[in-house]
Amino acid sequence: MNKDLQKFEEDIVNDVRNDFLRRQQARKNIERQWQLNMNFAMGNQYCEITDMGELEDFSKQYFWQEREVYNHIAPILESRIAKLAKIRPVLNVAPNGASEIDEKTAKVSRKILNSVVHNLKLNEKIIEATNWSELCGTSFYKIVWNSDIGETVGLTSDNKQIKKGEVEISVCSPFEIFPDSNTTENLDDQTSIIHAKPYKVSQIEKIWGVKVQPENIDVLTVSSSNIAGGLGYTASLPKIISEKTSDSAVVIERYEMPTVEYPNGRVIVVAGNKLLAMAELPYLNKSEDSRGYPFVKQTSISVPASFWGISVIERLIPIQRSYNAIKNRKHEFLNRVAMGILSVEDGSVDINSLEDEGLSPGKVLVYRQGSTPPKILENYQMPSVFENEEEKLLEEFSQIAGISDMASTRKYYSSNMSGTALELLIAQETDRLQSTIDQVRLAMISIGKMILRLYKQFAKEKRLSKIVDGNGKLELFYWNSSDISSDDVVLDTTNEINETLSQKRDMVFALLNAGLLSDEDGNLKPSTKQKILDMLGFGTYENARDMNELHIKRAGNENLDIVSNIKVERMAIDNDELHIREHTAFLLTLEKKNTENYNQVVEKLLAHIEEHKSHLV
Repeated sequence: MNKDLQKFEEDIVNDVRNDFLRRQQARKNIERQWQLNMNFAMGNQYCEITDMGELEDFSKQYFWQEREVYNHIAPILESRIAKLAKIRPVLNVAPNGASEIDEKTAKVSRKILNSVVHNLKLNEKIIEATNWSELCGTSFYKIVWNSDIGETVGLTSDNKQIKKGEVEISVCSPFEIFPDSNTTENLDDQTSIIHAKPYKVSQIEKIWGVKVQPENIDVLTVSSSNIAGGLGYTASLPKIISEKTSDSAVVIERYEMPTVEYPNGRVIVVAGNKLLAMAELPYLNKSEDSRGYPFVKQTSISVPASFWGISVIERLIPIQRSYNAIKNRKHEFLNRVAMGILSVEDGSVDINSLEDEGLSPGKVLVYRQGSTPPKILENYQMPSVFENEEEKLLEEFSQIAGISDMASTRKYYSSNMSGTALELLIAQETDRLQSTIDQVRLAMISIGKMILRLYKQFAKEKRLSKIVDGNGKLELFYWNSSDISSDDVVLDTTNEINETLSQKRDMVFALLNAGLLSDEDGNLKPSTKQKILDMLGFGTYENARDMNELHIKRAGNENLDIVSNIKVERMAIDNDELHIREHTAFLLTLEKKNTENYNQVVEKLLAHIEEHKSHLV
């Protein structure tokens, strides 16, 4: 290798690694808070951040001290995540203008998004990212183009498959992302972003073709600690600890925004002391075809002048510590009441025997003649301040977390409250979560825009996609990058948290009673009946018995087979009337622009419809 080139690469590697170490050190205290949050959520609540910035457990002060954990943070976190998991935003695309062409391209973009959301299991990734943001306050999505996946379009000279490529979305924990500044709020305002993630050295060689030496890397793992318990016993608690690995290396990807020197930005990939890759930012994933970071940030609670959000756990930790202390002090008081405290005159009894055996039932207590016999000190009633403080702390858990369980707080609700009053109380609880809900929705909008922009950049050839339309039927369409003219992603959604299954069912019954779901003769069509059963949650039972629905599904599959140039023949058991209706409806909605060999498909559909008509009685 040329010495100048080697020196240039060494300088690049050293610059990136030193920059990474600087960012690690600047974020050290923030990471410790994340680890503290995770420990409290898991149940290890006898740990603290020391003056040196390290996370340490602290042990009992006395052997008799009660140190149990009464974890209220975990169920609060589970309730918040369960409520946020109900968010299922439907991505829509607004047209660039009012023309018919703009409307059609926006419709195609909407279909592409719906197909990608299903294929990438985006809802599962939302839940994964929400778990991280609720634990640590921040999580990230990484949206990239993977040219090694998707439909095979050919072979190379050495018989390797050539793929069309697809968008790939992964969730990044906050431990993997290092901004240039921890006080700059917006991700796109950062001058550079580092994504650091450990890889097996064999995996690095397979992906980048470069051999690197393994490093001693700190990774988080779950362990246990015997730091809890009480008088005469110990209890084990799960805890998050840092552990060393010796067969991996950290891959550091530094993304730099466009500058005068690098107008298209730059991405540098380093592992160990080797330069793995260096190129311009690869994706036109920002507005007006500009280049940017392939990341989307999602926070739980945003903080002004801070890149990082915070978790509600940080606010609950002092309350949880106080609650544990109150409960344990109560149990210590009960231990004193149950076991008693003896008053013994010095030298009157065998102290060692009394300490070892206590006052067991039937025990013969021998004391020195002429001395005062041992006696148990008078017991007192537990002070009411303990009970009062415990109740106040339970109230504070609900107030600070922004959620409450009606079953556990029923005493705060009057038995003669009207339904409207209860709905208002529930709505108030939802308002506390609204900022977090908005963060999830804003992240989804950004993800949708990036998906469309990546397909617009890379999907040059025709592609075949499938979606489920509003009637629950499969729809097949062709498209390529030229069909994407708008990336103005919006959300078609309601407040999913307040919309329970019982409310949906009440709405369906109201529509039925009003006659809005019946035809002009007042009857329910089989397809409408099936849709109603689906909304009520009983669609699977009807599917197993309704022959009409099975015929409709078969006709829908035949439509897709005809479009895919698969030969379709009528079967003797076919319900010709239903098949004719479904094939005709599909033919009327078939768009020439989005269908390859449109004329041939129409000809085959018409011939198949005529075949069914010839068998009508």
